[in-house]
Amino acid sequence: MKKFALTASAAAIAALFAHGAHADELRLSHQWSTKDVRHQVAQIVADEVAAAGVDLEIKIFPSKSLFKPREQYNPLSRGQVDMVVLPLAYAGGQRPEYNLTLMPGLVKNHDHAARLNESPFMERIEEIMAEDDVMVLVHGYLAGGFVGKDKCITSPDDVKGLQMRAAGKSFEQMLVGAGAAIASMASSEIYNAIQTGVLDAANTSSSSFVSYRIYEQVACYTPAGDVALWFMYQPLLMNKSTFDGLTQAQQDAIMAGAKKAEAFYLAEAKKQDANAVEVYKANGVEIKNMTIEEFEAWRGIAKETSYKSFVETVDGGQDLLDMALAVD
Repeated sequence: MKKFALTASAAAIAALFAHGAHADELRLSHQWSTKDVRHQVAQIVADEVAAAGVDLEIKIFPSKSLFKPREQYNPLSRGQVDMVVLPLAYAGGQRPEYNLTLMPGLVKNHDHAARLNESPFMERIEEIMAEDDVMVLVHGYLAGGFVGKDKCITSPDDVKGLQMRAAGKSFEQMLVGAGAAIASMASSEIYNAIQTGVLDAANTSSSSFVSYRIYEQVACYTPAGDVALWFMYQPLLMNKSTFDGLTQAQQDAIMAGAKKAEAFYLAEAKKQDANAVEVYKANGVEIKNMTIEEFEAWRGIAKETSYKSFVETVDGGQDLLDMALAVD
């Protein structure tokens, strides 16, 4: 009997590590600092669950302290971590359909992004996630724009002959199609690259444009306004089996927190864009918004470059792209 008890105990411990956390504690991983909006989204869910008194704690591991940024999806799918916040396109290697969540011109503005989140397009993305035992708790898109060292970047004609940094492969394909040359680098390297003449212009998120003080090196900023080319889907995800294994009260607490966090995420994403404009204005940088005509011109190039590449390399890619483009 004693031997059996020890064996059962060992099995319980093995199960504990295999599923990432004890039943009353869930582990959540992300790559950002505790000041970042994406951490705040996770914290809202954790706080709401704690306040609900359902014998459940969500422990957050920020600043890539648990997993490397691009190595979180597989552990989530396997139940080695319970929840993650990540740009879904990071998992494009495992599921190429996810690359459509970082595609130029697919999302026009934040309100359009919110409609996409409620569309058959997102339902299909969630069906693909479910095949990997993953579910969405909080939808969220963050936006970005362009900076030019010597001039404004709003239309495709503006980038001809320029050396540029783009946020993502699909954006690089589009910019090359418009006549730009590409220098690939992390957003943290944009400042020095513009300062030293390696870059003439760059594309990244509104928050990165501010946090990396790129306004010190540029003449013009094209923000995410009524329309923007760059939107990246960055949801809070959960292992579905872990969620299904919780009590009804625990599930309800998580979903109530997720609803509150999603509303905050949308409002805060808009605030980040507005804040970037104010910061750049305060530092004497010209602000020039992209028109809807310029947006459509960019989208036309994207259709012949990045969209075409997606359709040619992803099974069912055309149907998925059509579903996204059908959302007004």
